[in-house]
Amino acid sequence: MFDIVNEVKKHEEDIIKWRRELHKIPELGLELPKTSRFIQDRLDEMGVDYSTLINGNAVVGLIKGELGEGKTLALRADMDGLPMCEETDFEFKSQNENMHACGHDAHAAMLLGVAKVLSENRDKFKGNVKLLFQPGEEYPGGAKPMLEEGAFENPKVDGVLGLHTGQISGEVDHGQIGISYGPMMASMDRFFIKVKGRGGHGAYPQACIDPIVMAAEIILSVQKIVSREVPPYQPAVVSICRVEGGFNQNIIPDAVELEGTVRTFDNDLRKKIAKRIEEIVKGVTDSNAGDYEYVYDFKYPAVINNREFTEDLVVSAEKIVDKDDIIEIEHPLMGGEDMAYFLQEAPGTFIFLSNILPIDGVAYGHHNSKFALDESQFYKGTSIFVQFALDYLNE
Repeated sequence: MFDIVNEVKKHEEDIIKWRRELHKIPELGLELPKTSRFIQDRLDEMGVDYSTLINGNAVVGLIKGELGEGKTLALRADMDGLPMCEETDFEFKSQNENMHACGHDAHAAMLLGVAKVLSENRDKFKGNVKLLFQPGEEYPGGAKPMLEEGAFENPKVDGVLGLHTGQISGEVDHGQIGISYGPMMASMDRFFIKVKGRGGHGAYPQACIDPIVMAAEIILSVQKIVSREVPPYQPAVVSICRVEGGFNQNIIPDAVELEGTVRTFDNDLRKKIAKRIEEIVKGVTDSNAGDYEYVYDFKYPAVINNREFTEDLVVSAEKIVDKDDIIEIEHPLMGGEDMAYFLQEAPGTFIFLSNILPIDGVAYGHHNSKFALDESQFYKGTSIFVQFALDYLNE
């Protein structure tokens, strides 16, 4: 019997070492030259074939099983960091002004662990495993351009699995695996509004068209979309997160800018909210003799897991961790993830590995300058990926 956990444990030190090396060199967006080079060098050492996409910043590895032709499973790990300075005392802390404050360094290292184990055991499976090392998850999204450049082709991908570490869901305790049989994370859209008026002296508002007053009306009215127009059983969030206008206490400005985000699980609702925001903006500005600019960016769609695929994943995961440590998440999360694009192209699932490492007794969450991970849990992610790959490809 092939003991997958034992096999992964043989490489646990390497997985942790790779994660720490990546943690030192966080890069942003779609420009990850050092990170991509690191991944390519490790794959070269393992003898794993690969190609690059997005100007060399994305890496797609391919491991062919020796038991014959079969399906192709894609395993995905994002690699980018965040534009923030790290405030930890780890020896392997960031060496630049960016930080891996969301765990993507761990995702990449765990997938390298998968590459190591599967490349040494090609005689135990048929079909193919594609390793998707993706840039730009935080911004502006690397999954879609990878797909546009053929990441799921030659050979065509039949299923896809991804993982996020840290503690994305409060329902999943330390060391546990979080799963969902359907909606997992919300779509993530961005809107921009420029309210245009006519500025002037604050003492003579009658000579002005006040964009601040119009912006206030817009803010209050937009907030009523969810509370008064969306059914209470249909999750949705509309948040205005930036308001910018004016530069002096007695001057009415010419314009005010508003920027915000919309989160839903339904594509028709996304379109409805986008339309309603503009209708409100137009109505308020028209009635006040003003004008406006409006931009709505449909960014990441919702992460929707395939039920049958997820059921199969759970069967595999139960061979690695205790059944009681596989938690079905009751409440989908309103955060977004561009894993959604991969899941639109092939049946698949996205899972969570909860492994926040407290610092001085405080568990700092994602996107925090003191975010830290418990490396002793990495083997679970790698082991589940390997176990599922063998089960899925050999069924």
